[in-house]
Amino acid sequence: MEKKSILLLFGENIRKYRKQKGLSQEQLSFKAELHRTYIGMIERAEKNITLINIEKIAKALEIEIIDLFKPM
Repeated sequence: MEKKSILLLFGENIRKYRKQKGLSQEQLSFKAELHRTYIGMIERAEKNITLINIEKIAKALEIEIIDLFKPM
């Protein structure tokens, strides 16, 4: 998978799970202890996120990390 493709998939999955949970970007950022604009940048595939932050987001969304990498 090329770099841009995995960033797009990851960002789309975060948005999908965030909306399923009824969370705004701001609410997710608070739960994950990350900045709101950072969440938006991840969802738009503008940021290459670290493993630590992937774990924070997965925990905040109450899902497994692997779920963020599965094609929809």
